Amino acid sequence: MLAIFHKAFAHPPEELNSPASQKCSKKPKLPEETLSDFLSHHPDNTSSMSFGHAAVLAYVRPDRPYSLHQRLFCGLDDIYCLFLGSLNNLCTLIRQYGLSKGTNEAMLVIEAYRTLRDRGPYPADQVVKDLEGSFAFVVYDSKAGTVFAALGSDGGVQLFWGIAADGSVVISDDLEVIKAGCAKSFAPFPAGCMFHSEGGLMSFEHPMNKMRAMPRIDSEGVMCGANFKVDVYTRINSMPRVGSESNWTEWDSH
Repeated sequence: MLAIFHKAFAHPPEELNSPASQKCSKKPKLPEETLSDFLSHHPDNTSSMSFGHAAVLAYVRPDRPYSLHQRLFCGLDDIYCLFLGSLNNLCTLIRQYGLSKGTNEAMLVIEAYRTLRDRGPYPADQVVKDLEGSFAFVVYDSKAGTVFAALGSDGGVQLFWGIAADGSVVISDDLEVIKAGCAKSFAPFPAGCMFHSEGGLMSFEHPMNKMRAMPRIDSEGVMCGANFKVDVYTRINSMPRVGSESNWTEWDSH
């Protein structure tokens, strides 16, 4: 999967952008170039959707109907979700949310996002923590212009993110596309964490601990986009939701 968001709609950690990207021989690419590369890697089973200059989502249709790490893409009420992996407790969550038996993981994530955005009494970290399995997902709320992404903690699937030539945020499970499109400004998306375009990056496993950027050096000794890990020594005093109830994914970590 591939998701690209204009810098005006997603605000990633500053440490993800490495100054070395502009100095190395291979410089970051523009979003349209990265999208073209992704589509060319899977010429026969790829589809994409563009949202003007705000975002683009691309999806590789699975080769087999059933696989361990399924790939899903769906949209509902201007909310779109790219999902990789599977949930072990999908049936339980379907009953919890009162959904039909044919609901898949991507549809469930959209419903969870929409329910909490509009009237949810629970914090976002608890909702994501309730997802059991190997998973990664990216949600784009095209009406609100917000981005929400998360990666499970079990290491079953991988996700990467980086910064394109124009400052756009690139998120994908395809490491080679990320490397080519973001040069040195990329890093693994931290497991057990979630990112919101307004609320930033936080751990859903340890929501009371701050995230810390860890400098990352490649094999050539060049500074790359930072890794992000939970700071076990620094705790957040409180994490009240801020703004209106509709902004459920905005958390105050100050």
